[in-house]
Amino acid sequence: MKKIIITIDGYSSCGKSTLAKQLARELDYTYIDSGAMYRAITLYFIQNRIDWNNHDEVREALDNIELEFEYNPITQASEMHLNGENVELMIREMLVAEKVSEVAAVKEVREFAVAQQQKMGEQKGIVMDGRDIGTTVFPDAELKIFMTADTAIRVERRFKELYARNKNISIHEVKENLELRDYIDTNREISPLRKAEDAIILDNSQLTPDDQLRLVMQWVEDALMVQSS
Repeated sequence: MKKIIITIDGYSSCGKSTLAKQLARELDYTYIDSGAMYRAITLYFIQNRIDWNNHDEVREALDNIELEFEYNPITQASEMHLNGENVELMIREMLVAEKVSEVAAVKEVREFAVAQQQKMGEQKGIVMDGRDIGTTVFPDAELKIFMTADTAIRVERRFKELYARNKNISIHEVKENLELRDYIDTNREISPLRKAEDAIILDNSQLTPDDQLRLVMQWVEDALMVQSS
């Protein structure tokens, strides 16, 4: 059976990466975390004090960035490596989360990341999540999903995730960060977050992970049937 490209776009803390990983395991596809790529670039900019409003600085910095996903047999997941270093834990910190939407809105950064993502998808058989995967990176993907959920539910999910690593985080901080990221993602000039015309909306506010997976697997089967016919 032919392999397809599955894109999952949507707002922060909707569970995009969780669903994408589940689908990749079920289908034996490659999972590509586009958000991790932008987070790794953001981490590099922070560590090296790059002014991402300075286009010359950004271009020079990007020439020195090498991103790679490497499978970790212990965690059984593909983890982000930045210039040969595993940065999976560092890119999930609040410091990076607070700046990643700003960095991801920079034209040169998006062009750099999109070119790498498109190369990864040349052989198909991938699941990729992000903000502009179905609209910009893979506009011809066979299955596009746009995820959303109630804001209060997203805040609660994000808070639980961050609190497990940082007991000093407050739910107010998380809410402010989430709202700011939503605003930047949907209002940036380059590849803003929006639903592709042919994307299927998945509101998982009231869905369990198992219910969600069953529903989406049916969409996958339908898309595969179309490709095989």
